[in-house]
Amino acid sequence: MIDMTNDSMISIQGLGKSYDSGHTALKDVNLDIRAGEILALLGPNGAGKTTLISSICGLITPSTGSITVGGYDVHRDYRQTRRMIGLVPQEIHIEMFETVWNTARYSRALFGLAPDDAYLEKVLRALSLWDKRDTKNMELSGGMKRRVLIAKALAHEPRVLFLDEPTAGVDVTLRRDMWDMVRSLQEDGVTIILTTHYIEEAEEMADRIGIIRAGEILLVEDKDQLMQRLGKKQLRLHLQDAVRELPDSLAAYNLRHTEDFTGLIYEYDAQSKRTGITRLIADMAAAGISVRDLETSETNLEDVFLTLTNDEVPS
Repeated sequence: MIDMTNDSMISIQGLGKSYDSGHTALKDVNLDIRAGEILALLGPNGAGKTTLISSICGLITPSTGSITVGGYDVHRDYRQTRRMIGLVPQEIHIEMFETVWNTARYSRALFGLAPDDAYLEKVLRALSLWDKRDTKNMELSGGMKRRVLIAKALAHEPRVLFLDEPTAGVDVTLRRDMWDMVRSLQEDGVTIILTTHYIEEAEEMADRIGIIRAGEILLVEDKDQLMQRLGKKQLRLHLQDAVRELPDSLAAYNLRHTEDFTGLIYEYDAQSKRTGITRLIADMAAAGISVRDLETSETNLEDVFLTLTNDEVPS
């Protein structure tokens, strides 16, 4: 029976992974993933995302720590945990000479489940694969092959679904369809862990955001709370004339020039009762700097990610 007394579907304690080469892929990872949530795991290349997923799925053996899925240990109770997990890997590994339909049926049979053609039809229709069910995988586009991977992962009705870069190489329309499918799975109670290099995908889909760098979890936080805590607003002031040097009276505002020196950028906390904007404009007028126009913009998840990792957008 699944132990859900703490509402965690996955519990990771003190997880570490080191290789004989001396490389440490994971360092003391502690993480609880709630039942029925969508967690987006973000990190630059080599951060440890795939190693973490592979550890949870029982594909590699950690050096230290423990992992449970639904209360079962992933190594001691491998059959129970693997039955609960569906994995969509980054790389496309499917039998190219087999049909879409047979691929899904075979994947279900691997877990010892009785045939359920009605369920598989529902999965293929949700993935826009039903019309391709008799097509050989080798004849599909890259985006459709990736959908077949998802169908394979869902064939045995898992309660946990790992999506490792699921929309890489998929066009915008198909990506939106897949987002709709993920939401539908969540409504059915499936716990979903998503890695993606599309920041807007995490911003759109996730309940919580986890950020990993160099094998360490930097934070795991509700998306809205994270954006409220670390998100900033920018006020862009378009000037009447270019200003290359600012007077000392404006130093406290930490203004940044635009590239052509015809604008200034002021960052402020939108949640604060006093943003300082009124006083800034008054001080600029007193310094003889005329403002032609004002424009505001809000920090997005990509900005927060770059701030926390001091790195490039994950890819």
